[in-house]
Amino acid sequence: MKYKHLFGPVVSRRLGISLGVDVVPYKYCSLNCVYCEVSRTTHLTLKRKAYFEATEITAELDDFLQINPKLDYITFSGAGEPTLNSELGSVISYIKTRYPQYKLALITNSTLLNEPELLSEIQPCDLILPSLDAASEEVFEQINRPCEKLTAQDIIRGLISLRQVFRGQIWLEIFVVPGINDHLEEIELLRSAVAQIRPDRVQLNSLDRPGTEDWVEPAPYLTLEEIRAILQEESEIPVEIIAGTGREGKITVTEQSVLDELIILIKQEEYTKQELAKALKIHVNEVSKLLQHLIQRNKIAARRNHKGIYYIWND
Repeated sequence: MKYKHLFGPVVSRRLGISLGVDVVPYKYCSLNCVYCEVSRTTHLTLKRKAYFEATEITAELDDFLQINPKLDYITFSGAGEPTLNSELGSVISYIKTRYPQYKLALITNSTLLNEPELLSEIQPCDLILPSLDAASEEVFEQINRPCEKLTAQDIIRGLISLRQVFRGQIWLEIFVVPGINDHLEEIELLRSAVAQIRPDRVQLNSLDRPGTEDWVEPAPYLTLEEIRAILQEESEIPVEIIAGTGREGKITVTEQSVLDELIILIKQEEYTKQELAKALKIHVNEVSKLLQHLIQRNKIAARRNHKGIYYIWND
């Protein structure tokens, strides 16, 4: 069966062996973050609807899970914001009822957590990984470029609501963009927000692959360590750095065969991530992992042209 909504399993630094489930169309999101490694948001929206029917997604899950694969998590993520799909709750309930042996994780940008219906739908998840990149409105606009009328305080209130009702683990991600949200005033505001939200841990991230805007650069490790120390001060909530660790995991045997095909393509011509995904007939997130594997080994370089970010082989 050819999968439209499933990708992986991939070995990730945070979730171990994870099967990805993509429940919204490509680049449907409520934010247009400057650092997004998947590309610019083409459909900026806060509207929840059945972008894909639950039965379409669960049919793929049934096909894949019939062999009882070893997984640490089934993870709702992908190239858009998963909570935009109003069928998400039905898919979650289906998995928990039919495949209770698997843990569920949700990666979200936190923009819809003020909606009581959504909070009810995601209760069965074992782990939620929401993001909060700014606590001031000015910085929120600069980094996340949200839908109209969406504010940083909306995000914070939603995260507080999530903590009040969710009994699973919450790992809050803060993406550090040098020169934008790494100054003391913003970090202090974020520390105050974290104290109100009370996640189980805070994870500091920064750029691994080229972002939407070419001026975004990785945060120096020393900067991340300084931010970690400020957030950790007088707090019992663990703060860890997950950026730039190079811990994306080994390439599996299956991935190696796809990697070999990808290398042949890049050696022949310039390709964007989306073009590679189409040519290889795999999900763009899987392409991202393989490209990162090659970038870390200095085999390829990222450049920009009229098509966007493309990749070339380093001779």
